[in-house]
Amino acid sequence: MPRPKGIRPLRRNELPTDTVALARYLIGKTLVHDLPQGRISGRIVETEAYLPDDAACHAFRGPTPRNRALFLERGHSYVYFIYGSTFMLNVSSQPAGIGAGILFRAVEPLEGIELMQQRRPHAKLSELTRGPGRLATAFWIDRNQDGLDLCAAGPLWLGAAVKRPGKPIGVSVRIGITQDAHRLLRFYEQGSPFVSGPKSLNTPPPPAKARSRAPSAAAAGSIVKVPRIATSGRPTVAGSGKAGATKRPARPRAH
Repeated sequence: MPRPKGIRPLRRNELPTDTVALARYLIGKTLVHDLPQGRISGRIVETEAYLPDDAACHAFRGPTPRNRALFLERGHSYVYFIYGSTFMLNVSSQPAGIGAGILFRAVEPLEGIELMQQRRPHAKLSELTRGPGRLATAFWIDRNQDGLDLCAAGPLWLGAAVKRPGKPIGVSVRIGITQDAHRLLRFYEQGSPFVSGPKSLNTPPPPAKARSRAPSAAAAGSIVKVPRIATSGRPTVAGSGKAGATKRPARPRAH
């Protein structure tokens, strides 16, 4: 199938070899699905990473017929069915034989919006592809797209970033999991109306205030106390702890 014009396909050697780095790298890149009816494309605005040592990863207990695509070389699609009603689209992220992947959680619709609306007819534009189940439905994803090479010529592929001013990338815990739920492995474009999840996860914390050091007494213009004179008439030596102790003159060193 010929490549559509306007979006440059990503090459595999452009994809970071680290799963977390790849999840962040994909923010702002393009997801494309070529259908007989036309092209669907969207700008990726939210991802989640699932690592080999991650109890929430489908590959955690080893390969099975269901998760085999997660063990393919990085850049292959992994599609699974969940909740008895919807599919989820992922991309493998490690060398062949190591199971890990990245879940596409949300995209900003770019092309083929009418085709998306055929699958989700009552959704507003901002809700069309907001969340992984909605995304897969709007992109016409099912098990037929499992195991496809997203870096090769084919109907489902990854494209380079659409040129526009970049926004900061936020980081948070992942959504809807119970195992290893504390890990900060969700990445999203801050301020995007197409990002899923609660507002509390999509609002970055305020920057920490710099600690201000208290100025020294001398610098602040305070009065510096002078050691009191002991009643015996002999000065107190600072740090000696004994009133009346006196310093003896130092003897000259022999040459």
